[in-house]
Amino acid sequence: QVQFVESGGGLVQPGGSLTLSCAAPVSFFRRLNVGWYRQAPGQERDRVALISNGGGSDYSDSVKGRFIISRDNAKNTVYLQMNELKPEDTAVYYCNLEYYDRNPWGQGTQVTVSS
Repeated sequence: QVQFVESGGGLVQPGGSLTLSCAAPVSFFRRLNVGWYRQAPGQERDRVALISNGGGSDYSDSVKGRFIISRDNAKNTVYLQMNELKPEDTAVYYCNLEYYDRNPWGQGTQVTVSS
């Protein structure tokens, strides 16, 4: 199992930016494909971005062109840079493996976009 710890959330105005971080203290971190997921109240948890162990990335249509996922394997950390934030981006953000069926979820980090 890989336990991720998310941080960096907060309150931001519409149009603003925020960068989230996700760390996992495992020696094989560089081999992992890692995704950022989010869950808004009353909604299912959905993946918004994925970064492969080779550095390739993929985004949901709802965030494409606004969010950027990156990783620093030396720090065992994946980042999510969120730009042009909208109220509908409000959610708890989590990171986890691409295939997370048997991997635990962390506590997540709350992002609230509001004026």
